[in-house]
Formats: sequence, C-alpha cells, structure tokens
Amino acid sequence: MTLSDEVKNLIHLSIIPGVGSQSIRCLMAAFGSAERALTATSEQLVQIEGLTHKARQRLVNGRSHVSLNRELELIQSHQCHIVTFEDEAYPPLLKQISDPPLVLYVKRRLPPQDALSIAIVGSRSPTHYGKTTCQQLSQQLAARGVTIVSGFARGIDTVAHRGALEAGGRTIAVMGNGLNHVYPEENRHLADEILESGGALISEFPMTVPPMGTNFPLRNRVISGLTSGTLVVEASERSGSLITARLAAEQGREVFAVPGQIFSKLSQGTHKLINQGATLIHSVDDLFDELPQAFTGLAPPSSTASQPHEQHPHPDSTISHSRQLTLDDMPQEEDKPAPSVQLTPDEGVVLSAIDAPTSHIDQIVRTAQLPINRVSSVLLTLELKGIVEQLPGKHFAKK
Repeated sequence: MTLSDEVKNLIHLSIIPGVGSQSIRCLMAAFGSAERALTATSEQLVQIEGLTHKARQRLVNGRSHVSLNRELELIQSHQCHIVTFEDEAYPPLLKQISDPPLVLYVKRRLPPQDALSIAIVGSRSPTHYGKTTCQQLSQQLAARGVTIVSGFARGIDTVAHRGALEAGGRTIAVMGNGLNHVYPEENRHLADEILESGGALISEFPMTVPPMGTNFPLRNRVISGLTSGTLVVEASERSGSLITARLAAEQGREVFAVPGQIFSKLSQGTHKLINQGATLIHSVDDLFDELPQAFTGLAPPSSTASQPHEQHPHPDSTISHSRQLTLDDMPQEEDKPAPSVQLTPDEGVVLSAIDAPTSHIDQIVRTAQLPINRVSSVLLTLELKGIVEQLPGKHFAKK
C-alpha cells in the first residue's frame, strides 16, 4: 500500500521508544502535523502543555535513532494496512473512546459491518464448562452476523476465535504485540485461519514490539473499544478479563458475564461482575436484549437459542495451573500474577502515592506529580500485576 508522507511521519513518531499516544496527541495538537512535530526544537517542545520532560527527552534523543525504513519494509512484507484516526476505515466505535490509538496496524480489512461486534474474553486456563459455553455462544453470535473480537490469548480467547470460525463467521484478533510476531506461538495456525476466513489481526504496536506484560492493558481497551459489549466467560478474581470489563463499562459499553460453578475459582470474577451490575447471560437472547437496536434484526426467536448454562460440567473439570512466571520470563499471564514482580520507576511512585486504607485517583495524581493519563495507565498495570485493587468511586487500595 502507498502511504502519504504524513502517515509515514506519524508512524515515525509512534516507533520512538517511550513516546506514547498521549504524547503524540499533544504534539499533533500543538504543531498540526507529524512532520512539524518531528522537526520541533527542544525550545519549542518545552512550550507544549501536557508533554512531560521525559517524553521531550525521548523525542529529541530517539527520533534520529529509529529506522522508519525498516518499519515500512516490515509493514509491506507482512502485507499490513495502516489505518490512522483520520481515515474513513477507522472503526467508528473505537473512535468514540477517550484514548483511541492514533495508528492501527491491520492484516486484512476492517469493514463497516464490524460495528456489529461483541468482545469475548476470559480465563487462560478455562474448565470444560467454560470452553463449551464460550464455543456455543461465539458460534451462535457469529452465525447471526456478529463479529467476534478477542485478544488471541490462550484459553477463552482462542475458543472464542475458533467458535466464530466454525460457524463460518468473522473474527478479529487484537494483539498485544507488533504483527511481526505471533504470540502465543501455538496459535500461529489459528492466525492463518482467521486471515483465510476473511477476519483480521490488528495491533496498535509497531511491527517489532514483542509481547510484554505492560502491553496488555492497552490491548484490552482496544478489545472493548471496538465492540458494543464485552462478554466474560470464566475469570478469577485477578483476571485481566475483569480489567477489560471495567474498561468496557467506562467506555459506556455493555458488560455481560456467564454464571459459573459456585465452588470454582474461575467463577469468582464473573460472579463479582454480576454483583456489580453486569448482565447475567443464559443464552444469546440475553445479549441481544441489552444491545443497541442495530442488533435486533440479528436475534433469533428465544425458542431456537440453546442454553449454554444447562451444559453439565465435565466430571474431570478442574482449574489447571501452569507454572508461575515473572515478567522477565515471558509476557505476563493475566490470570496468574507473578510471584516476584519488578516495578518500573513510575509504578513505584504511583504505588507509594496510595495511602492506607484507600486513596482517590485525584489524590494519587497530586502525590505522584504525574499526568492523570499516565497515573491511570500505571494503575491498570498494577492491577494486572495483582498489587493494586480498584474500589468504587475511583478509589484504589494496595493488596
């Protein structure tokens, strides 16, 4: 594909290490174009409101040390499309969230019908009951023209993608890494199947960015932001799926949860969501009843919908536990916090700013002396690591 000079400059900004979408927004608002932002002097950058000292340093020091040509070569060799926030092809639902990605890397296309979409997320180690329920729901939704969006992770994400494919439907995988990588490796064939079926792989991360634990909260907001609602199928109390559900609620989207076995740890997260107001799901009809009017023509009569909750658990159904990994080992498994967690400097500052028993986010921002968007991002990461818990009213507590 042929990219304009402005799009190339925007990609150039995005591949500078440590310069995130919020910083790029500040630069674009101040200078009006990516080209002018890239050539701005240190003196000009100091005048930009909302641009931190660290971001200015990274921009000045990094813009001449990254290879735009290499990034463009990888985009071409992997047959990716670049969709910017200003493009007509940019997903309209994602454009509505507070912090949409400025650049999306896309394998295949994002057609308008993807606006009729549901996110399905859940445990990376689901039970037989969770897999069966997820498979039935994703198949039934996809068969009726709903695009299934998930995060390509092991467990429920994988089952959701496969259920859509088995129904001959469309599915989108939102990656927590650049599209130069396939993670997890065992899903490489699944990625090929998604593309062959007409689905899409998308990412906001530059091509060479590896899968890292800090990427997943950012990826989760895209999963929920692309869709009208998020359905959680099995989740522990510390599951990253609960973060996706919370992000969906903050974005004004519907949140659904499948009830589970009362003695299963993987029901604790979904039951917590239901207690907090998520819609309890017995069948696909329950989703259609709560979704925007555009979905009503897709809903089948109630008598034709099967009831996933009537599936009896497999007698050998157990919660499987893989060995726990530190962040240095591999990307953080969202359902299993690492036993030994390394904190970045910003994470340490934000964690120290939380007083006992709780602190409001405004108080944390004042104490940490960091921009609120940075504090919010760090708090999400600390939640994912199982170190911090969000309470009602934007209060946070150390675990």
